[in-house]
Amino acid sequence: MNHYVELSNVSFSYPRSKRIIKNITLKLNRSQFTALVGPNGSGKTTLGKLAMGILKPSSGKVFICGKNSTEMTLGEIGKKIGYLFQNPQRQLFALTVAEDIAFSLEWNEHDKAETRRKVTNMLELFQLEHLRNSSPFNLSHGEKERLALAGIFVNHLDYFILDEPTMALDMERKQILSDILEKISSYGIGMLIISHDQDFVNQHADRIIKMSEGEIVYDSTNNLRP
Repeated sequence: MNHYVELSNVSFSYPRSKRIIKNITLKLNRSQFTALVGPNGSGKTTLGKLAMGILKPSSGKVFICGKNSTEMTLGEIGKKIGYLFQNPQRQLFALTVAEDIAFSLEWNEHDKAETRRKVTNMLELFQLEHLRNSSPFNLSHGEKERLALAGIFVNHLDYFILDEPTMALDMERKQILSDILEKISSYGIGMLIISHDQDFVNQHADRIIKMSEGEIVYDSTNNLRP
């Protein structure tokens, strides 16, 4: 297996709070679709942010592609891992929907014609074409989530961490997302999906990790689907 993200004896606590993550050792593989489940307050989102390098561990180490996350900028990590926040509005800032999708490509100085092509593909894929010139902040919550996903997937990265990606999607658009994730997985791209949607998890996950009170209490890594 290709260990893309590795947590080694990681603990974490917010200032003036009890320990949220308790001495977790975990390897996330590029070839797996991993689901992270558990009750509210169990530490799932915090663990996802630690894996992404958004948060730094209070103790222990997080390695991304073999490099300590404390030695990497978020910009460097962002070229390796795409991250969807639970509140998609945190990731929207451009004047129009199309510009928001294009931002990371333009920042990395992609060819303009190629950028336009990729943006058009994402607009069509996430059913946002009719909103191309709309302000991201005038969209519904579900539309904002689809836009945030489009802004992530337009970058052909090796790993994605998605926090509750189905939360505001209706059944039709959840199926569209399912089809997209299956296609991405078929390319050998890894994903960590934080979710309460058990049907979605059962449909997609190669590996299921369950958390409770800051600890991993179940990991199906030894019982993967064929």
